[in-house]
Amino acid sequence: MDSYNNLPDAEIKPVGEISKKFLELRIKNFKDACNYVHGIEYGYNTNYDDKLIFFKEKKGTCTSKHAVIAGLAEELEIPLFKHVGVYKLTEVISTGTNEILNKYKLPYVPMAHCFLVYKDYRFDLTEGNCNGKNTSIEEFIHDERVDPFISRKDEYLLFKRVLKEEILPSNEMKGVKERSMLKAREKSIILLKQNTEKQKKVLNL
Repeated sequence: MDSYNNLPDAEIKPVGEISKKFLELRIKNFKDACNYVHGIEYGYNTNYDDKLIFFKEKKGTCTSKHAVIAGLAEELEIPLFKHVGVYKLTEVISTGTNEILNKYKLPYVPMAHCFLVYKDYRFDLTEGNCNGKNTSIEEFIHDERVDPFISRKDEYLLFKRVLKEEILPSNEMKGVKERSMLKAREKSIILLKQNTEKQKKVLNL
């Protein structure tokens, strides 16, 4: 992903509920808002349908962190957008993945991840957080621009579409059943959560 130095530098004005929330926190610049969101604890939220859940719980995942910044950009009419990408989860990215791959006989587990796009730059506000990953996600099988607050259901439907149209027909996945892949995905979500907690314990967070 690209350096935060390439983020747009714009004044935050009180034009919507998200911009007003940042101003309440005395954050007056878009780039400062991005740095603030990046610095907040990585953690799973209780209600992703609540647009302000990131502020209420003072934590967020790639879903909620990128939602509030893409939502802020929308309010300020900055051409920065949230994207959902599907990537290949392997042992390199998250420790313990090999066990899942061996169990379900897969070369990788397809997983969804959110990030931001501005011009030709890509930004991940969870990069370097205790997020269960050993490295940032740089390559995607597929990615597309989405609404800042895309529902969990619509994000899953996007994932399922990529699974059926691009992943299952590929030579790598020849003979693999969709059911096995979805079970591997469920196990991988649990693994990422467990690795997130392990990383936090190491840092005493």
